[in-house]
Amino acid sequence: MICLTGDLHHMTLGTGNQRAADDTEVRIAGRFLHMLEEAGVQVTFFVSGRAFQEEAPDLRPIWESEAVEIGGHNYSCFQPEIWHRACKKLLGSYNGPYWQQKRDALRTKEAIRNRTGRTIRVWRNHMYMHGPHTERALADAGLELCSDGVQRDATGPVRHEAGIWNFPLNVIPDHEHIYHAERTPEWVEGWVKRYDWSDDFGPDSYYVEEWTEIVLENLRANEARGAVSNMIIHPITLYLADRFRSFQKILDVLADSETVQMSHVVDLADAGLLPAAHGAALDAPAAVLGGAA
Repeated sequence: MICLTGDLHHMTLGTGNQRAADDTEVRIAGRFLHMLEEAGVQVTFFVSGRAFQEEAPDLRPIWESEAVEIGGHNYSCFQPEIWHRACKKLLGSYNGPYWQQKRDALRTKEAIRNRTGRTIRVWRNHMYMHGPHTERALADAGLELCSDGVQRDATGPVRHEAGIWNFPLNVIPDHEHIYHAERTPEWVEGWVKRYDWSDDFGPDSYYVEEWTEIVLENLRANEARGAVSNMIIHPITLYLADRFRSFQKILDVLADSETVQMSHVVDLADAGLLPAAHGAALDAPAAVLGGAA
């Protein structure tokens, strides 16, 4: 069982990927979705609230697709940055205090519901940022699962005492581990050295062809150990890397596998129909800052 996810951001965020692309992030995601629909593959897109306010016409074909589940990805993706850096320094929580996180989740839910008529159930914080109040704030806002962080030995969702499920990625992420856009070998080397950056798959980045082979090996390994694979593909990242050519190899595997949306994983976990999962407390390091697509 494979849960394919992707994060989509409003263009006014001005990420490095967005600046390097020849089209908007949402329209690139539309091209990516067309490939998924043709292959019969399900996906969960975690989308920022502002994208629904600013780019609704381009998002409509995405939220109306039967292949797509929409989840929340913060409202403004932790802008202004200076406020969140101050929260990290003074409060130990880059995401901000409890009240701010809950308000952000509710505001994002409202923006999505107003445009789509859907009430979202699942969430991923921008840059996988996770803090001491995250589970309680999201649970109190009515969210059922948070997919932050990277934990390669995760087998499935783990119930937090606040009542929400945590399910980190257990397949090597794309953006942080692929050379693309400004993320040249020299840039990555400097970034890793400056922030002592690493995740559960190590500090290294790869050219997209080699990264693709690692993804396929991760999927095989997860299947062998009975784990639900939780993987992320930022459409804009794979587009910038090689215009989706390498992704076609991954898509062939996904098309021959059972792909599910994240809310289905929640339903199975609620019903006790997944293998016993294990996991550690999530705490995304400050060094993740700036690494988002």
